[in-house]
Amino acid sequence: MSTLRPATPDDMSAIADLWHAGWHDAHPGHVPDELTASRTVGEFHARVPGRVGDTTVAEVDGAVAGFTMVVGDEVEQVYVAAGHRGSGVAEVLLDHAVRRVAAAGHDEAWLAVVEGNARARRFYERRGWRDEGALPYEVVSGGRTLVSPCRRYVFSIRQE
Repeated sequence: MSTLRPATPDDMSAIADLWHAGWHDAHPGHVPDELTASRTVGEFHARVPGRVGDTTVAEVDGAVAGFTMVVGDEVEQVYVAAGHRGSGVAEVLLDHAVRRVAAAGHDEAWLAVVEGNARARRFYERRGWRDEGALPYEVVSGGRTLVSPCRRYVFSIRQE
C-alpha cells in the first residue's frame, strides 16, 4: 500500500536517483543520443531541488516508490521505481496528478510521452488517456535545443 504526500527537500536525492533510473529505462534509442548522454545522475540531482513544490511522492514502507510532477495542466513526470511497477503505485500517482490539474481549474490534463515508450503509452491508454498526435518536444541539452519525438496524450476531466 502506498501513501501519497507532498515531496520535501529530504526526498530530493531519492527522487533524482529514481528519475535517472526510470528515464534511462525508457528513453535510450528513442531520443537523440546526445540527450541520452546528457542525462547523467548528476544532471538529475541538479534539476530536482527546484521541483520540490511541483512534486508528490508515493511512499511504500518508508521509501520513495514513485513520484509525479504537475505544473498547470501538464502532468510533467510520472515515474515509479522498477521494483514497484505493476503494484498499483503508478495508477495512484496518475489519478492524483489528474486531481491536481482539476483542482487548478483545468478541464483537460496532458502529458508528453516518448513515441518509442510502448509500456508507458499502453499504461496511459488503459487509464483513459488518448493520443492526440505527434508532439516534437524541445529539450535544451548542453546549450543546444534537441527535439524528442513524443506523443501528446490528453485526459478529459469531468467537472461537475
